[in-house]
Amino acid sequence: MIKTVTLDRDQRPTEEMIREIREAAKREIVFDEDSPEMTPAMEKAFRLAAKNRNTQRKRTVS
Repeated sequence: MIKTVTLDRDQRPTEEMIREIREAAKREIVFDEDSPEMTPAMEKAFRLAAKNRNTQRKRTVS
């Protein structure tokens, strides 16, 4: 299950949110056909795409 919460820049997560994150971090990742484990090549491509995306974000300052 994925739970999405949007925080404003000045807003801090509640104690309950922090607790939920810590509990989720303890769980084992479950891979399935919709979300398979990445191969080393897939992981490398993902990291490169994320790096390129983050570089673009830093450049677009208005």
